[in-house]
Amino acid sequence: MGFENSLSGSGILNLGFPLGAYASGMIYRVCKAFEIESGHMLLKHPGRCRYPHGHTRRVEVVVSRDRLDERDMVCDFKAIKLALADMLDRYDHALVVNAEDPLLRCLQEELKERVIVFEGEDPTTEVMARRIYEHLKGEIAAGREYTDTGGEQYRLPSDLVLERVRVGETSSSWAEYGI
Repeated sequence: MGFENSLSGSGILNLGFPLGAYASGMIYRVCKAFEIESGHMLLKHPGRCRYPHGHTRRVEVVVSRDRLDERDMVCDFKAIKLALADMLDRYDHALVVNAEDPLLRCLQEELKERVIVFEGEDPTTEVMARRIYEHLKGEIAAGREYTDTGGEQYRLPSDLVLERVRVGETSSSWAEYGI
């Protein structure tokens, strides 16, 4: 399945969706939202964001398909939730810092496993959105099966298109990564 970013012969812009996936021009799209509490410190920031601070983050995942499955769904929301559960739990009530931050050692001694280290980049909302996107994209590609606490099994469809991940930082600010 190839990708294309160009004008088609009809003059319609193709924005990178798999070729043929949306031939009819109509698609089904769903969004699953999560909320986590997370803190970060931005080493490269010149102002107050350099210091520890936190946000109630709304994480929105938008996926699509050109058809519904046998249960008349794009995919089960529970499959998205299970695919992201460990990653989002890791971010929840944690402090994310740049590996180059001079306070890293002290923070790790005090906060232990609740410190997440980003190598080579600041833990901005943009970077968090990209990391969540890449994680979920990998989960879709891997075709993993997830089992909930009741023993029910879920899978993300292999033809599911991950369009974007949006991470809210405040009520008026968000960052998004996707196609």
